[in-house]
Amino acid sequence: MTNDFVRNEQPDSNQEKGTLQPEQSQNVHRAQPSSPSPMSADHDNGFEMPALLLGTYTPKIDDKGRMALPAKLRSQFGDGLVMARGQERCVYLLPQSEFRRVAIQIQRTSMGNKAARDYLRVFLSGAVDEVPDRQGRVLVPQMLRSYAHLNTEVVVIGVGTRAELWDSASWQSYLESKEQGYSDIADDVLPEVDF
Repeated sequence: MTNDFVRNEQPDSNQEKGTLQPEQSQNVHRAQPSSPSPMSADHDNGFEMPALLLGTYTPKIDDKGRMALPAKLRSQFGDGLVMARGQERCVYLLPQSEFRRVAIQIQRTSMGNKAARDYLRVFLSGAVDEVPDRQGRVLVPQMLRSYAHLNTEVVVIGVGTRAELWDSASWQSYLESKEQGYSDIADDVLPEVDF
């Protein structure tokens, strides 16, 4: 992939220093692709954001409560993740940095807002740090398995900055009920996104 723009460090009289200009020189050094990183640049906003967690996976929970994280998601959880109660009776799987960001946002609003305080209590009291073992497995605590009605058959879905762990039958039921109106609500939910 080539970049057609280069940073102009020596502007002419009509340009600002450091602005991006169409490539005009053959002596441009291009960055070489690097190994995948859990962070990726959001060039539209000028900041680093976590790589998106995507896809649907069907691992199993063994009789000891362990689940192998899907291989495609493991690197994005870095050295560990936080599991917490999610909406619709699922378990959120969050990279630690994303969990901190969410917890801080909730804490900022919680002091004067009873609903936010209640949410924070339930959310944080059910959150646990987990570090995958050498086989990429994490222990899903009994408290969270009970909350989300998790047995052996589970589904892990990527939802952008987090993944969600669902009971397989519950996910199938949820998906069937939501797929029906999926295209109907796109304009209301995503009014400014063009596909």
